[in-house]
Formats: sequence, C-alpha cells, structure tokens
Amino acid sequence: MGKPTGFLEFTRELPAKRPVQERKNDYREFLHAYPAEKLNQQAARCMNCGIPFCHHGCPLGNIIPEFNDAVYNKQWLEAYEILSSTNNFPEFTGRICPAPCESSCVLAINQPAVAIEEIEKHIIEIAFEKGFVKPRRPNMRTGKKIAIVGSGPAGLAAAAQLNYAGHLVTVFERDDAPGGLLRYGIPDFKLEKWVVDRRINLMEEEGVTFRCQANVGINVSVNDLLREYHAIVLAGGATIPRDLTIPGRSLDGVHFAMDFLTQQNKRVAHRELTDSGILATGKNVVVIGGGDTGSDCVGTSNRQHARSVTQFELLPKPPQFRTVQMPWPTYPMTLKTSSSHEEGCDRNWAIATKEFLGDGHGKLTALKTINLEWKTADDGRTSQFVEVPGTEQEVPCELALLAMGFVHPQHVGFINELEIELDSRGNVRASEKSFQTNISKIFTAGDMRRGQSLVVWAISEGRECARKVDEYLVGTSVLESKDENLIAI
Repeated sequence: MGKPTGFLEFTRELPAKRPVQERKNDYREFLHAYPAEKLNQQAARCMNCGIPFCHHGCPLGNIIPEFNDAVYNKQWLEAYEILSSTNNFPEFTGRICPAPCESSCVLAINQPAVAIEEIEKHIIEIAFEKGFVKPRRPNMRTGKKIAIVGSGPAGLAAAAQLNYAGHLVTVFERDDAPGGLLRYGIPDFKLEKWVVDRRINLMEEEGVTFRCQANVGINVSVNDLLREYHAIVLAGGATIPRDLTIPGRSLDGVHFAMDFLTQQNKRVAHRELTDSGILATGKNVVVIGGGDTGSDCVGTSNRQHARSVTQFELLPKPPQFRTVQMPWPTYPMTLKTSSSHEEGCDRNWAIATKEFLGDGHGKLTALKTINLEWKTADDGRTSQFVEVPGTEQEVPCELALLAMGFVHPQHVGFINELEIELDSRGNVRASEKSFQTNISKIFTAGDMRRGQSLVVWAISEGRECARKVDEYLVGTSVLESKDENLIAI
C-alpha cells in the first residue's frame, strides 16, 4: 500500500475522453492518458485490505496491490515485472477487459473501485516507452515442435508461454494477419491495431513463427500437423454466431454483427474486401443483442453516419446498482453504458423481434417487434418471458445486425475430420485440469473449450493450457500456473 490514507483522500477518476462529435469522425482510440499526478493518486487509492479479493476476481490472478504500490512509488520496472509475471498482454486487457477485478475490489463495497484496468494500461505503455519490454528468448530449445491453431488471445498466450519454455512454436491463422478477434473482431476505436502488431512483432523476435492464410483442415492438412508436431493446441475460438430464424431472415440487410465489424476493421487497415461490404451510412440501423459486440456495432454504425441507431435486448433493463441477488464480490449484472452508447443510441429492453419486413424486392425495410414481460418461474429462481398483447409495432430498419453471441466453434474441417469429442454445447471437450482432448497430443483452450467468454479468460486459458502441454512433452513444467501465484500471495 503506497499511501495508507489514499482511499480516503482521492476519489476514482478515469482519463478524459475526446469529445463525442470529434471521435465519431475517426476510428482512433479516444481515451487520454492520466497526467502523472492523477496516476499517482489513483494508485494511492489501493488500500491495505488484508485479503485482496481482486486477485480472485481476475481470471489471470494478477498481483494487483503490489503493482499499484510500485506505481505509487514510481517504480516502473518493478510494476512492469509484477504485471507481466501473470499477464502476457496487459496492453490488450488494459483496453478491452470489463475488469472483473474491480467488481471484487474491497474498496468497492462502499466506494468506487480502484481504477485497476487503467493503471494496468499505463504500466505497460510506460514500460514500452522506457524500453523495459524486450524480447524474451529462451536460453535453450527442447527440440519439441508445437502447432497452435488460431491466433486470438488464447492462441497467442499459449504460443508465448510455450516459446518461453523453449519449444518451437508455429501459429496457424486462417485470416491474412494474426490476432484473431483482437484484429478483426474489436473495433479500432477500442483497440488500435498497431498495438496488436507491436506484440506480434515482439513474439516473432522471440522465435514464434506465424503462418497466415493457413486454414487447418482446408488448405493445411491435419495429417501433416499430426505427423510433424509433437503437440497441437486448438485455440480457434467460438466462431459460429447465434442466428435469429424468423420470417424474413433472408432479406438483404440482415447480417451477423461480426461480418459487419470485420469488414470495417479491414477498411481501416486498407485491406481488400471481397465485395462492396456492409455499410450503415444513411440507414436506420437496429442492433439485436445488448452485449459488447452489440455495443461495438453501435459505435461503428455511428462512425459510418447511420441515420439512426437502435439497440434491442431480450432481457429486462438491468438495475443500476447491486441487488441482494448479486452481492459483492461477485460480478454484478448491472446496467452498463459503454462509450459507444454515449455517442448516440436508442436502447430498448425486454423486446423481441418477430419478423423482418421487406419492400417486395428482397430489401429489408422494417422489423416487427413485441414487448416482453419477464416473470419468475415456479422454482423461484429462473425467469421466463411472455409476450405483452397489443405492443406489436414496426420499426423502420434497412440494416439489422445480429449480435446475440456465439454458440460454439466451427465443426467443419479438422474437428469433424479428427472426430474430436464435443460437449453438450458443441464445444471441444477437455477438462480444466488437463486441457487435453480425446486425442492425447491435441489440447484446446479459450472459447473453443469453454464457450464464448472474455479476452482475459482466453489469455488465462492459453497460459494454463501451455503449462499442461509443457508437462505432457517433458514431464514437468517451468511455467507458473495461476493457482500457484494465488497460493504464493
């Protein structure tokens, strides 16, 4: 604890943002950095709480009070070393993580939580600026070859860790550049791609090999991987989106959210599109789904100068504060207003889309909706909804974006070809203890194993999976696990 009375003297402050009307005209990040004094004050708010629940709230087990103390004392190398000991990519989580650590911050019982995520981002950016971040090349190589399928956060974390352990790592990415969700799923105004490229370049200097436009099971033979590599890690993510199969689904103007977001990211990167693309310009846009992907669609639609942007959510409006059903230190399902919502959006809760309406020529013109009423079921826990009679309406819409989440990884290709076992939800079956599939040399991590989740969980899964692969190959592991870090605290 840097300053014993810090949490009494200072309140939570986040960095200033660029004005809405300015930032809506570009795709650059819009959060300013803390001035040195403000950063010092925010780190000072970390209190000597005795039991740091933030460790357990963080899927990575980040050692948060210690790096806050180092920041307060301006010990930047120490802060970086503490943070990087548990997190391979703090420049990603410091920008796009919903910060479950802050929800379990002890100070958050009766005050705004410590600004952990922003402090984390400042640590890594200062570390890069001061030259502390250098390639970590292993002292010796084991000669074991590992193939990582997928270059999203789980695949990158597994690749980095296994490379540190001395193995020869090749990452296979089916797209034209590494990064997976980080590159083509998250808009540049939340994560500029130079941040991704900086990390990829560093990993290449460390010895990791990236092979792009390499779709395993399509233009890369699965049998070749099985023959050439001592272990394979499947980290392709949950890429099959949840569909809305109602009348009018085939109309021109109904698209999956990720297709929309990916195309815009490629435009920003000046990469070639295969067609004219999906554009919101001048259209009434309706985003169906209230999560992070839906929020990203809102921000992108506003930047494409949509006529209007509306967002539908099936669930009722969340409460603004914790309720007895969501006690501290659990992650609260409270109302979240993103920076994209601040830029302009008509948000609607407890509403269902019944039909997509067209103009008779195959073009989308409107949605038919109905309001819902949510009721507690007989067991007193689960809820069920009923449609409210007389609330049907038509909402003008020329572009509907389906942002209702993802159901499971793509099965067509190597999963089906290898007859890899799946769980009841269609994810690759592997326990959290071993990360090993029914084929002994094939492991899996991230959304492909656990289902759609957070980037920070993907990094955690990649790290833990890497440790199990290392143990499988050499009998023991030099890689630390999250559990060992938590026990040592």
